[in-house]
Amino acid sequence: MADKVVLGEDGRPLRYGWTTGACATAAAKAAYTALLTGRFPDPVEVELKRGKRPAFALATEGLGDGWARAGVVKDAGDDPDVTHGCLVVATVREGAPGSGVSFSAGPGVGTVTKPGLPIPPGEPAINPVPRDLIRASVAEVASACGGSGDVVVEIAIPGGETIAAKTWNPRLGIVGGLSILGTTGVVTPYSCSAWIHSIHRGVDVARATGLAHVVGSTGSTSEATARRLFGLPEQAYLDMGDFAGGLLKYLRRHPVPRLTIAGGFAKLTKLADGHLDLHSGRSQVDPGALARRLEDLGGPADLVEAVRTANTALETLRLAQAAGFDLAEQIARDARTTAAGVLQGAETAVDIVVVDRRGTVLARAAD
Repeated sequence: MADKVVLGEDGRPLRYGWTTGACATAAAKAAYTALLTGRFPDPVEVELKRGKRPAFALATEGLGDGWARAGVVKDAGDDPDVTHGCLVVATVREGAPGSGVSFSAGPGVGTVTKPGLPIPPGEPAINPVPRDLIRASVAEVASACGGSGDVVVEIAIPGGETIAAKTWNPRLGIVGGLSILGTTGVVTPYSCSAWIHSIHRGVDVARATGLAHVVGSTGSTSEATARRLFGLPEQAYLDMGDFAGGLLKYLRRHPVPRLTIAGGFAKLTKLADGHLDLHSGRSQVDPGALARRLEDLGGPADLVEAVRTANTALETLRLAQAAGFDLAEQIARDARTTAAGVLQGAETAVDIVVVDRRGTVLARAAD
């Protein structure tokens, strides 16, 4: 699937970039190749999600007894990403026979210390998709160069600890540096005005083509779920991202018969609490509000208190699910109430789809 074109304020397409996960994958692949062959591929090509195979130039190289190191400078395109221009370094060493690929955090990469994140406490803050990409690249090199594939991959970002102080990592219990992120390997260029402009144009196209149903998704996973659920034409899927307000306010003036908002539990919890900008830098999940909802559902005092002090929305969801309380359904209903309130009686029926990280539907709320 081709990337959606995001336009800048001057009307020109904004340039896409690469995630820290993609850069780490490229650096690890180059380092492992050098460890086995003594030569660094430069540029080094890696396979990302959706079939993309970008090539990365190496900024640093190092080779010693039993180790190899390579670094890639992150290019976030036209996205104002705090890690744009950072050096992402991978050092690869041979691991114990049969150990597969294991990961460690080098300088500037954080370690997870609290529950509720996709990676358990004690592990380096390298998210699941980058881990999968690195494993696949290691396997590719092992097959081509006669390696065992048993390696320890250390990822570092020099200066990352200072940069991490500008993010939500400390609050989430990620200490010592940044997270290695990415779900597709691609950074979508971020510009509030450009993104909202693109949402508005998407609504215009849907109306002009007579579509009766559009879907605003917070990300690629929720959009993929909506595609499976509804099977609508391509132009029905609006890349809403964090800008629920930008979509809802425009639909208030330019309605379509039906709107579905699809998103993850944390994002839609913010919408349920009345936030219309769902970006982590401009709105946060309120654990107290989640605890009050659970209390209203009949949750016992100890569970309510555990939710009130939970580290993340994901941890809250897991606690509620384990105790048999459908907190996601309540979030869906409350998010729908917020959305309907913004629409202010516009002739648009709105429904909500809450999905988990794998794209499984957790809850739905409709008229």
